[in-house]
Amino acid sequence: MMRDSTPRYVDARELKAWIHDEAELALLDVREHGQFGENHLFFAVPLPYSELELHIARLVPRVGTRTVIYGDADTGPAVQAAAHALEGLGYSQVHVLRGGIQAWRDAGYATFAGVNLPSKTFGEIAEHVYHTPSVSARKLHDMLNDAAEDIVVLDGRPVAEYRKMNIPGAICCPNGELALRIGELVPDPRTKVIINCAGRTRSIIGAQTLINLGIPNEVYALENGTQGWYLADLPLEHQSSRVYPEQVAAQGLDSLRQRSRRLREKFAVPIVDAAQLRAWLDDEACNVFLCDVRTEEEYCQDGLPAQVQHTPGGQLIQATDQYIGVRKARIVLCDTDGIRAPVVASWLKQLGWNVSLLENPRQLGDLPARPVDAPVLSHTQYLAAGQLTAFVAAHPDAAILDARPSAQFRKGSLQGARWTIRPTLMQQLANRPVGPVLLLGDSREKLALLAGDLEQAGYRDIHLCVVDDAALQASALPMAAAPALPDEACIDYLFFVHDRHDGNKAAARKYLEWETNLVAQIDEQERKTFSVGG
Repeated sequence: MMRDSTPRYVDARELKAWIHDEAELALLDVREHGQFGENHLFFAVPLPYSELELHIARLVPRVGTRTVIYGDADTGPAVQAAAHALEGLGYSQVHVLRGGIQAWRDAGYATFAGVNLPSKTFGEIAEHVYHTPSVSARKLHDMLNDAAEDIVVLDGRPVAEYRKMNIPGAICCPNGELALRIGELVPDPRTKVIINCAGRTRSIIGAQTLINLGIPNEVYALENGTQGWYLADLPLEHQSSRVYPEQVAAQGLDSLRQRSRRLREKFAVPIVDAAQLRAWLDDEACNVFLCDVRTEEEYCQDGLPAQVQHTPGGQLIQATDQYIGVRKARIVLCDTDGIRAPVVASWLKQLGWNVSLLENPRQLGDLPARPVDAPVLSHTQYLAAGQLTAFVAAHPDAAILDARPSAQFRKGSLQGARWTIRPTLMQQLANRPVGPVLLLGDSREKLALLAGDLEQAGYRDIHLCVVDDAALQASALPMAAAPALPDEACIDYLFFVHDRHDGNKAAARKYLEWETNLVAQIDEQERKTFSVGG
């Protein structure tokens, strides 16, 4: 994995100054998701080395962007390899944090567990500043069982999350859709509205969105969301299908636009036309993120230019670092109704982003596209899942490496297979002859990155096969029902986040304690990033 290159370094104190100056900065943690979630810098964007080339152009569009990557003492080779890969893609201002995350801590700066730190911290601050009203799980349970109460529970998460578990009777309406669909969902101004999510942030932001819009109903956030409900020993529903109505009555749209316009004006969010946007996109000195906040169905139907990324509005607030990889960059939001984008923009503005609204995305026409570099493979062949049995029979000496997520590997894999991920790929092949290698995975693109690394290391007989559990079972090859893989090896999986949803009450309590304590952990410079309330 080591390459012959000498990266530029930046020390912790200089990086701290860069984070808070006025210039653009991409601060990328290139460790795997499990490692990132245990301990990272507050404003770091997760970009695992195992997926780096697949997401860098989306997260950091300009190759001249000032960029800092880092890892820890155990991930030095992966950091060096990531720096080399970025330089190979044309990124000209790549720096490595000298000494990694330990040097950051040694300089007296805090590090944080969890994910989506700025957004979650912002939610806690917003609740405090706005005095967002809330209701406990027990209180809501009593209200739902009181025939005299007129109440609707709206789940502000994406549909897929909602279907995993929800408050009984709740209707799914992702936060980004509330401004457009609240009238259809709650036509009576006397109905009380409760917004929930899995934890806290989207409950708070969803409830406060409706309050900021000025709807006449009483609105509350469910304290601690579905986790609070579960910790109160109340039953959750699973695989529910109550989802917001797709159609909105035309006669109500004007009043909805007026509400959103007032919010846009309050937070002084500018509107730009296609000509201004093109001028920004032509400027190589700055990054521009063009985001369509509507539903995925609407985004796909309209056929907007590829440079417009689908960023559902509620998630863009909740997990900004999954879509925007450059601090101080420009964000331009669009919709086709003039209702949803202004609301999302009002929150991003308070989060500290430079945000504008695009006047009419359908007038964009063609936009200059940046080519996506794919690895050129000369010694790699792709196998269909149905060819797996014949290949293994013909190559009994092949090294079998399973690159699916570690949680899937633990459920079962081919007998003799080893779990691998890009940072540990070469370790799995140490002390083996350079013979045939079979890579299994759930993504052709990620497998191609592994194959590229193997070709660079001298392997000349590489085979890739995209599989799932059903395909492995159908192969009739011998299976290992529960391959030995200790937790510490699962660097792609963040137990801290996921265990709270798997019947682990201690993990749920730990998570909520972590979330409510975030504000106390940030320093004054980090706190000043936000401008809650305008």
